[in-house]
Amino acid sequence: MTDPRARHQQLVQEIEAHRHAYYELAAPTVSDAGYDALERELRDLEAHWPELVTPESPTQTVGGTAAIGFASVKHRERMMSLDNAFSVEDVAAWFARVEKDAGPQRVVCEPKIDGLSISLTYERGALVRGVTRGDGTTGEDVTANVLTIAGLPRRLAGEHVPALVEVRGEVFLPVAAFEELNARLVEDGKAPYANPRNTAAGSLRQKDATVTATRPLAVTTYALGALDWGAAEPDPRASSQHGIYEVLASWGLPVTEHARVVEGLDAVEEYLRDLEARRHALVHEIDGAVLKVDDRSVQGALGSTSRAPRWAIAYKFPPEEVHTTLEDIRVDVGRTGRVTPYGVMTPVLVAGSTVTYATLHNAHEVARKGVMIGDTVVLRKAGDVIPEIVGPVVAARTGEERAWTMPAECPSCGTALVEQKEGDKDLRCPNSEACPAQIIDRIAFIGSRGAFDVEVLGEKAAAALVESGVLVNEAGLFSLTEDDLRRVPLFTYEVDEKLSRRQLEAGVQGRKAGDVSANGMRLLENLGAARTQPLWRVLVSLSIRHVGPTASRALATAFGSMEAIRGASEEELAAVDGVGPVIAESVLQWFTVPWHVEIVERWSAAGVRMEDERDDSVARTLEGLTIVATGSLEGFTRDSVKEAIISRGGKAAGSVSKNTDYVVLGANAGSKAAKAEALGVPMIDEAAFVRLLEGGPAALA
Repeated sequence: MTDPRARHQQLVQEIEAHRHAYYELAAPTVSDAGYDALERELRDLEAHWPELVTPESPTQTVGGTAAIGFASVKHRERMMSLDNAFSVEDVAAWFARVEKDAGPQRVVCEPKIDGLSISLTYERGALVRGVTRGDGTTGEDVTANVLTIAGLPRRLAGEHVPALVEVRGEVFLPVAAFEELNARLVEDGKAPYANPRNTAAGSLRQKDATVTATRPLAVTTYALGALDWGAAEPDPRASSQHGIYEVLASWGLPVTEHARVVEGLDAVEEYLRDLEARRHALVHEIDGAVLKVDDRSVQGALGSTSRAPRWAIAYKFPPEEVHTTLEDIRVDVGRTGRVTPYGVMTPVLVAGSTVTYATLHNAHEVARKGVMIGDTVVLRKAGDVIPEIVGPVVAARTGEERAWTMPAECPSCGTALVEQKEGDKDLRCPNSEACPAQIIDRIAFIGSRGAFDVEVLGEKAAAALVESGVLVNEAGLFSLTEDDLRRVPLFTYEVDEKLSRRQLEAGVQGRKAGDVSANGMRLLENLGAARTQPLWRVLVSLSIRHVGPTASRALATAFGSMEAIRGASEEELAAVDGVGPVIAESVLQWFTVPWHVEIVERWSAAGVRMEDERDDSVARTLEGLTIVATGSLEGFTRDSVKEAIISRGGKAAGSVSKNTDYVVLGANAGSKAAKAEALGVPMIDEAAFVRLLEGGPAALA
């Protein structure tokens, strides 16, 4: 590898984008197996080059953030992720590490439910809050939706009820309920949902709890977070993992009936084989098993890494494969102009859900796999999430199959397809200004949770606005008026509204055909609210190539305004942590295009916020300083150190260089301390860091 730093940055950006799609949009963009491969490569890279490890690396953090529309709530005790094992050899290696550090241990084995992690807070026995995992530190407050879940008690029962407890669990949609839900959708002429996990995640994140109430969600609980027994007598069973399940059940909370306490690696492997054989007989979908040391005192002694406990591991089942017919290969044009071929197959059930479409990535991939239209193909739902065409079953060919050729022109606008740069595997439509497919996709993306989060502005709405001629591109989006929407049939009443006697008595005014509908008014209202979103969401919404949530946050933090970003040099942009030369070049090039600049200017004129507000209550004591924190600090977490530096105007860097102003040393500082010493960078302890935060460099004089 000639440039490990560049590959590291690429992997971080790719993984963060996939995390965003999975955790925040409930719309995965890569299979579990593909994501795991990226994360394993990142771990290997950081093992070889430890100086690349930063507090923000996906190897050090838990994926997901709170989406717009839900209040952000900080967990009293952090929700960790789990390290993965992909083979019995990986499980054996974990088992050996546990025994080496703590001696022979009993292990609790349980199914790994494919759902959405939840933290339920009970105070004095009453359910007061439900919060998604988010990034492990902060999640989304979905209390109103959690309260609609049947089978989840609003008040704990029995003895030993604590004054406060965080209960960890998994929200899921039972397989039978999912199939019934899809059957009703098909009967109503609507598209069925893809799989239970995404449906459960989307249901729990509904902004209208009455919609959630129509989805037959269920929950299983399995762990405790923060716990304060108060005046209650502590339950002695809570000293073991299997005892926690007994405690949870005694409170009336649902727990799995498939957990087992076993001793020895052979017993663990036997459980895994048995569970995999029974996986489709369970009430919920699972993608593996979770193994935990049973003795909680040993759990505490083994401790955790920055993101995962050492006393537990998730074993992932191998992906499942089926055969089906590849009926056609078509192409889709995305918001960046990338033209992606995808397979259309005879619908087939795989890993618990029906699959009809699967991406083929690019023409090179089609050729590499050797698939032809009409082939019987091996379809794998890798990691039980994203369908993947593995390849053809050559022995099943009849001679009627036909080869597929990548189109030379864009199917949306007819423009000749080109490589972005020589040697690219992806072909793109260069007509980004006028290609209808790209414009519609960009506008729909603006409405997504990862961008401005504009309710009602989905793909259907975006297409209606463009096809009616109301929008030429996204530049006019925030200037839409009621008069504009009267030209869009999707947002108007088709016939005069008939009013009931009750409505007439209440003085409700009827709507006439051609008036803007309730959905249209909601669109205008939500666009108005979206104008106040922070700068990083504006940057994401511009669809600048390579600029996702991570780079957008970095740019917004470093420069504070759109004007400052536009005025920055390539070197200044590239110097920002999380940006680098590729993104810097992409940002500069984007602003050289006149119609791109027009988007920014028209949004600004329409009231979209182009500058982040500073918190004047926090003194800017670190303005212009670059600070690296390394090791464990008693009064700060990794996240709070970064927040403390950035909020005071400093730059929280992940690696030491000659441009570093201070290195804050905690316990077990490691190689960064040695590098700081070699470069002559000032090193300070935690007490001095606190003084620096309060008074700036003068406080250290």
